[in-house]
Amino acid sequence: MTTTLFEAIQAASQRRSPDVLRTPLQPSVGLSRLLGCNVLLKAEHLQTTGSFKYRGASNKIRLLSPVERERGVVTASTGNHGHAVALAGRVAGVQVSVFAAKKTARSKLTAIRAHGADLHVIEGGELEAELSARDEADRSGRCYISPYNDMDVMAGQGTLGIELAEAGHRLDAVFVSVGGGGLIGGIGTALSHLSPSTQIIGCWPENSPVLLRALETGFIHDVPESETISDGTAGALEPGTVTLPVCAEVIDQYVTVSEDLIMSAMWALADHEHWMVEGAAGVALAGLAALKAEMEGKTVAVILCGRNIGADIFASAIALRPQAPFTKTNKK
Repeated sequence: MTTTLFEAIQAASQRRSPDVLRTPLQPSVGLSRLLGCNVLLKAEHLQTTGSFKYRGASNKIRLLSPVERERGVVTASTGNHGHAVALAGRVAGVQVSVFAAKKTARSKLTAIRAHGADLHVIEGGELEAELSARDEADRSGRCYISPYNDMDVMAGQGTLGIELAEAGHRLDAVFVSVGGGGLIGGIGTALSHLSPSTQIIGCWPENSPVLLRALETGFIHDVPESETISDGTAGALEPGTVTLPVCAEVIDQYVTVSEDLIMSAMWALADHEHWMVEGAAGVALAGLAALKAEMEGKTVAVILCGRNIGADIFASAIALRPQAPFTKTNKK
């Protein structure tokens, strides 16, 4: 499966539209000193629409048939994917309908509307929004674009892995936050072919480890969740998602992190790099902090997957006292 997916990732990379950016892989002197390893930050929060989701959305829209383009598409999203599909559709002249859970961040819903998409806010959680979107797609005969359960979307996300391999660094590990698994599945597939010695580390909030529990048991099932600042990785998964076998093959190590550590990571990125990132990006850096001892002296990449967070939520998160290891400076 991953060989076929890798070929799709290569095709997505070769044919991507000019508005899909090659984001920088930037060294962080401050975080490297704090964490005892060479930290490289993949600044995907600088991607078009403010998250990695534009890679997958634009690839899927590009691959639509003329009939599918004419009919329009339907998607479900906690925000970033819907935002990305809305813009990719607008650029390509494809009408987009987005179904979102009521609890989706207001700033993300505003961004979706701004790109001219039809927005449907659904009572219930992310899975209810996905099921409603699929029902509407079936009823109307339109293409449904899943945030993760779609090989074309995962192939688009995998272009980020190609960029990591081409950056010229020998990476010992890459830390990726995990929701539905499309991002880490794509990155892991690309690097398994281009840099097989690089460890792929999946990072989850302790409060929402849905795909992790599926990987542990081998099947998708209901998992109790608590509120998390990493809203981009939260929510239930569709049964039979294509990401499960891919992630089982490419993820080398799992780590879960507390809400305090996620918010400390967000604080550290603001303090050292002056970047405002969302909770899901904080999860990846928190994962590195949790495995600090294992990563000592190594060169690691941390995927900063998005920046779409309300200023009030971000301010509240970084107002809390940072947690070790982000409280120390080992200055020489």
